[in-house]
Amino acid sequence: MAESPELNRIVSDLNDDRDVTLADSSATRRLDRWLTALVQQGGSDLLLVPNAPPCLRFEGHVRQLEPGALDGAEIEAAVIPALTSHALNLYRKIQIADSSYRVAGLGRFRINLHRERSNAAAAVRALPAKVPSLRDLHLPPSVEALAHLPRGLVLIGGPAGSGKTTTLSAIVNEINQNESRHIVTIEDPIEYEHKHIHSIVEQVEIGTDAPDFPTALRAALRQAPDVLVVGEMRDPETMRIAVAAAETGHLVLSTLHTTDVASTIGRVCDSFPVERQNTIRQELAMALAAVLNQILVPVTSRGQMPVAELLMIGFGARQHIRHNALQYLRQEITLTKKKGSFSLEDSLATLMSQGHLNREGATHLAFDPEELDSLLKSQARSNSA
Repeated sequence: MAESPELNRIVSDLNDDRDVTLADSSATRRLDRWLTALVQQGGSDLLLVPNAPPCLRFEGHVRQLEPGALDGAEIEAAVIPALTSHALNLYRKIQIADSSYRVAGLGRFRINLHRERSNAAAAVRALPAKVPSLRDLHLPPSVEALAHLPRGLVLIGGPAGSGKTTTLSAIVNEINQNESRHIVTIEDPIEYEHKHIHSIVEQVEIGTDAPDFPTALRAALRQAPDVLVVGEMRDPETMRIAVAAAETGHLVLSTLHTTDVASTIGRVCDSFPVERQNTIRQELAMALAAVLNQILVPVTSRGQMPVAELLMIGFGARQHIRHNALQYLRQEITLTKKKGSFSLEDSLATLMSQGHLNREGATHLAFDPEELDSLLKSQARSNSA
């Protein structure tokens, strides 16, 4: 793709040893000022979009930070000096890049620099300094069991911005707090930094420590890990290695952009050529231990909480995966509730009982409103008994 003259000028300055280097404080002054406001005002994201002023996101709502519309060149000038060299090279090649960024006194941020309508745009997310616990996330207690699985593949699905990485990090934290394991995470970029507590946690960042996910994953397998964390399964090769690792005795945790349990499993299989799909279904049926899908919803107490569904994989689910009968996986959630599975409706009903969600909001989100209604009636009978 053609590069803008402004980008070429910025890159030329960055490569000039006279006075500007990557993440130099003078070069990032404007971005740092916006990020200071983001942190001080308790926002989650800084949004830089051409022909609009800089905006902050608060609890799902967007508001203007300061007057004055930005153009693409201004956004590039503000953001590019904060990128890692790997992210800068990637942006120059394909016009999209993710990068981690640390500001002294403020913390860490994840930068996504991209293009829209032929101009640069960016979204910068504040990364919490503290790794959350599963209890902090208000997820059902059976999610905790995922941290204690000895082996197998655990997939966490959900749309963009649904808190998948946060849940993944909380599961890693649960392992780290309670078990002595060797954990290797592979991320692009690293979002939560884990301390060594009871486990040893190595964190590999794509672009800084390894060129790509498949290379990093192959290397990690030679490091005798007990737990492998793949930030996102983006390509068939990463998926193939992850499934093989789970089959050979590792606990592998990863995320996918999907909408429910069936689509999460289907996404893996459909990523392969048609002639390979039957083989990967057989391998996935053997390797898969659990699938968790979640979305974030606004709650009455302000803020957002995840609602989720969890399928603990048993004999029935394995058979459905082998025969590509994924439409029957919802009934497997019902059949395996004693093993820890729960439906989205179970999760919604729990949030309602805790006063976090009203009936109208829950009904709108439910896959099966009739099941939700039945659960609520059952709860009402139990409470009146």
